[in-house]
Amino acid sequence: MSDDIAMLTAETLLAAFRAGELSPVDATRAALDRIERFNTKLNAFNLVDPEGALAAAGESQERWRLGVPRGRLDGCPVSIKDLLLTQGWPTLRGSKAIDRQQDWDEDAPAVARLKEHGAVLLGKTTSPEFGWKGVTDSPLDGITRNPWNPATTPGGSSGGAAAAVAAGMGPLALGTDGGGSVRIPAGFTGIYGLKPSFGRIPAYPLSPFGTVSHIGPMTRSVADAALLLSVLAEPDPRDAYGLPYDGSDYQQGLDDGIEGLRVAFSPSLGGHQVDPEVAALVAKAAWAFADLGAKVELAEPDLSGSDQVFRCLWYAGAANLMRRFDAAAQEEMDPGFREIAAEGARYSLLDYLAAVGRREELTVATNLFHTDYDLLITPSLPIEAFDAGVEVPAGRAMTRWPDWTPFSYPFNLTQQPAASLPCGLTAAGLPIGLQIVGPRYADALVLRASRAFEAAFPWSFPDLETSLA
Repeated sequence: MSDDIAMLTAETLLAAFRAGELSPVDATRAALDRIERFNTKLNAFNLVDPEGALAAAGESQERWRLGVPRGRLDGCPVSIKDLLLTQGWPTLRGSKAIDRQQDWDEDAPAVARLKEHGAVLLGKTTSPEFGWKGVTDSPLDGITRNPWNPATTPGGSSGGAAAAVAAGMGPLALGTDGGGSVRIPAGFTGIYGLKPSFGRIPAYPLSPFGTVSHIGPMTRSVADAALLLSVLAEPDPRDAYGLPYDGSDYQQGLDDGIEGLRVAFSPSLGGHQVDPEVAALVAKAAWAFADLGAKVELAEPDLSGSDQVFRCLWYAGAANLMRRFDAAAQEEMDPGFREIAAEGARYSLLDYLAAVGRREELTVATNLFHTDYDLLITPSLPIEAFDAGVEVPAGRAMTRWPDWTPFSYPFNLTQQPAASLPCGLTAAGLPIGLQIVGPRYADALVLRASRAFEAAFPWSFPDLETSLA
């Protein structure tokens, strides 16, 4: 029974709370039970607060009994990526360089919104050091593993969040996405991950990697992501780049379908190599949008040079972050992070400004592209999940994680909404992700298209007793 409850969506849990069929304490105990049983193998959480979670669930249960629930998430278990400030809990960012012994007295905007809406916070999920790479391991927390096959990576940098959601350790998770860090692990673990338009979810403090970084919901259903986005998008004055709040309820119109939408499908996004098995599954899914009523054709925006632009901005951000720490602290950091920071320190101001200029050109190119197409579909990733504990898959001519994530980081540069949702399993039994990209600010459209595909092709999740045996 506990396992059955743990795999329910937030939407289903809320309906059960409302009907008196389940309580927030039931839901929280089910999530905590899964964490206790499986976290030692997956390393999805680096901090769990069972006492605090059960206390919050008990308070929520009483509110439901009295018929006065707080907000839209009252009693729903949720996890927080360990890059986001959470009052009373250390935010160590996967790094030994962060002093645990300090006042943790502030909530990030997204965490504050969760508390205001009655969510039950379970704990903090693992991240690579400062969220710098597309897999999840760190000197502080060790290696995080994929629930479908623990020998493989869940991706990153929100790998702990993705593993938690896929494993039933809470239906909702907060992730961050600076170059694919929500969509990469969503693709590798078979969950739904949305990177909203930049500024849609208020952020504070701003990521050290700057305005490429977004906050996004990670869930087991599109409806849950729409619900969570509706909460997280509420305004906060601490965000210097926040979009004007428009009060959108992203659950409204979610099932309106995609009849007549103009959809571009790019199998390679400028010639990137995609594994044949991945390409076949994504193509089958993309052309299925025509059966759902859309007009699908092959097309893609010109994103040439986005790899160099992203590396310059990302590596320079790492170099700037590194300046905060002394030599002793740097010595304990992930060697890969130290390497990209050293490369970033070699860029000149003119190099950086050139990258900013090309980023602006890429954004204009995608703006113009979306005058002809409502949506763009691509693979989320060109490969299936590979060995846990390494930055790049063995046996391939790759040196850094952006080499195998060419479909995700361009849309951090252009600040468009983009989502990953599962579209099949490989012969090895590993999930493959389909990416849906919309014009800037068309978050509701991306969710609607995602929901249309989900309704036509529902998915399931791994049996952990089998996969982790």
